[in-house]
Amino acid sequence: MQSLLILKPFNLAFFVLMVLGVFLIWLITKILKNANDTPKKATYVAICIVTIVCYFLYKYALSLDADFNIINAAYGGFNWWKELPLHLCNIHLLLMPVAVLTNKRPLLSFCFFVAPLGALMALLMPGLGFSGYSILLPRMLGYHLTHLMVIVEAILIYTLDFYKPKYRDIPGSVLMLLAVSLVVFGINLLLRFTGLCASSNYFFLMDTEGNPVLEILYGLIPYPFLYALPCALVVIVYALILTAILQKTSSRKN
Repeated sequence: MQSLLILKPFNLAFFVLMVLGVFLIWLITKILKNANDTPKKATYVAICIVTIVCYFLYKYALSLDADFNIINAAYGGFNWWKELPLHLCNIHLLLMPVAVLTNKRPLLSFCFFVAPLGALMALLMPGLGFSGYSILLPRMLGYHLTHLMVIVEAILIYTLDFYKPKYRDIPGSVLMLLAVSLVVFGINLLLRFTGLCASSNYFFLMDTEGNPVLEILYGLIPYPFLYALPCALVVIVYALILTAILQKTSSRKN
């Protein structure tokens, strides 16, 4: 029984987690699909707020996790300056309710196109200390559920009719990703230069931290920030394919 609780990419617990995500998308969409715009948005934002609260509780639990501190000793261990909500998934976690409330198309497209892809990569290639342990550990539960909810909330933007993707939205989403990445790279440099966090690595722009895909990219472009730029091409291809599929599906329904 204990072995069934061990979570790592592509094992039974991982697929149960994915099924849970699909079920949540289906259930929330079924309940809210035909609701009026105001209660639909209010419920969506409430779900986001609960996720955000859980995220901060997870970070607090992480600060008390002695095992995590040992595992990450090579990268400075736990440091609050390294755990600010400045990773891509954290930014989307905070941005999605704002995007839905303000109904700003650039924000909605950025969240819809980029958030699920980034969160899925985080689940497929977890950081140190987040794979091969029991899902009941606070850090495992917090890490995987918050990333799962980023995917769920991003897809709900589409299934709840807050946003319908168009090809013209893709360049703006990619440019926004690059702009945010550049700002975060500057924050990494600042935290390292001031000594507040010598291992600051938001967006993994400074160090691959053993990520297999980033290791390949770093081998091709051995420079901080620059080695991650090809990831923008992945976003473009993904967004083009996804938009084509959804537009074709929508035209069939009509």
